[in-house]
Amino acid sequence: MININQVTRIALITLLAIGCIYVLQPFMAAVLFAAIFCLFTWPFYHRLWLRLGKRDTWAAIIMTLLLLIALILPMAYLAMNLAESSDQLFNALGSGLPNFQPKLPDWMRNLPIFGEQISLTWERATVSHEEMLQILRQYYEPMRAFALRAVQLVAGGFLQLLLVLFVAFFFYRDGEKIAQSLIAIVCRLGGELGKEMLILSCNTVKGVMLGIFGTALAQSAVAMVGFLLAGAPAPLLLACATFFLSVVPIGPPIIWGGASFWLYNQGELGWAIFLGLYGLLAISTVDNIVKPILISHTSHLPLLLIVFGVLGGALTFGFIGIFLGPTLLAVGFTLIQHWMALQNKKLIEIPE
Repeated sequence: MININQVTRIALITLLAIGCIYVLQPFMAAVLFAAIFCLFTWPFYHRLWLRLGKRDTWAAIIMTLLLLIALILPMAYLAMNLAESSDQLFNALGSGLPNFQPKLPDWMRNLPIFGEQISLTWERATVSHEEMLQILRQYYEPMRAFALRAVQLVAGGFLQLLLVLFVAFFFYRDGEKIAQSLIAIVCRLGGELGKEMLILSCNTVKGVMLGIFGTALAQSAVAMVGFLLAGAPAPLLLACATFFLSVVPIGPPIIWGGASFWLYNQGELGWAIFLGLYGLLAISTVDNIVKPILISHTSHLPLLLIVFGVLGGALTFGFIGIFLGPTLLAVGFTLIQHWMALQNKKLIEIPE
């Protein structure tokens, strides 16, 4: 026989849960990113907490201020300057297209060993000069519109990071209580397997975040050196853009490639070639060297899932989804791998 009171309680709880989800939905991305970032920086926070005599509030305030300096200030600088710089860049590209030179200067052709080969390759690539200019003009306005959308995305990301910092303060201050409650819920629902999955998820988050931000910091530092040496415009702005776009496989090449093209348009052919080679051999190589070292103790996320994570995260959560998407997919991918390994182990242990 149906228990009316029990059905009513279940219906009320379901409606309450749905209502809570709808209320929290606009803040879900900030809450998730704050939780992931607090988990990643928790060892540093814990040492700071011990030095301050285990004062939760003061440790949380100082940690939030450090994140403000490390994330918000570069993001604010990028957001304030990106719109103006993008407009100036496209104006310069538009005025410089008719001056594009299809032939290299004599000193480049006379270089020993590879000078003639570079010259022949360049002339073959630019043989249809007028057609190339027509194609570039055709895509000029769509690229300009795309750049403006990117500016809006960065500005929205700045506001999202402010909300992330606000939420992170409470996660730092009440982190111990939240962790104990979460462990109790997971153990109640999933037992030892649930606790094992939770620990695996935490380790995966730490490894992926270390790989993302460590690689971003290394690439932006290396890129900053190249931009300063080559005399690229606004090297600090370009380095900040490299930092935030380093998670995208084609992100840094867009930055140093655009700077190299700007130098060429200004008549600095030697420095343009230098920056192109430097970006290819130094900046882009950092991703292949530093990231595997930093995440060597975690599972490697396939490139396809990284691209899906970046694009899907950006479409779903906005700017912070660029970092949040790959992290969530990495956790899901690792948990699926671990679950499959456990199932295969059980099948092997079953006697025939």
